[in-house]
Amino acid sequence: MPQARTLMARTVDQRIQRARSFRRNPTDAERKLWQRLRRPGFAEAHFRRQATIGPYFADFACHALRLVIEIDGGQHAGSNSDVVRTGYLEAAGYRVLRFWNNDVLNNIDGVMQIIVDAVRAAPPTPDPSPPQERGEGS
Repeated sequence: MPQARTLMARTVDQRIQRARSFRRNPTDAERKLWQRLRRPGFAEAHFRRQATIGPYFADFACHALRLVIEIDGGQHAGSNSDVVRTGYLEAAGYRVLRFWNNDVLNNIDGVMQIIVDAVRAAPPTPDPSPPQERGEGS
């Protein structure tokens, strides 16, 4: 069993390093959107960059609102892997918004309006541990 733990720890460590690398080397579109998502008026939605969700790294994710934002370059056009990825994220309870790099770079206000609308429409995540009811005789 110690070998299995070592292998799992190594895999987790590799995934952490990969996410850090993605964060250190964002695309121009990711950098531009991140600057907007970090603005004080948007703080209630607390997005994370390159957030790990299952086997995937979401470009941006707000776990509390179960909202993922993906920014796609031309290499994503017609990509079946994006369909599979979106299906996984949706099955995990996330709403996925996808934007093209060009949309972020050339129409950031329009992109932000779609994100703001999605944030406002997203129900808050329920408390994972609701208060226990007291039984008879308690």
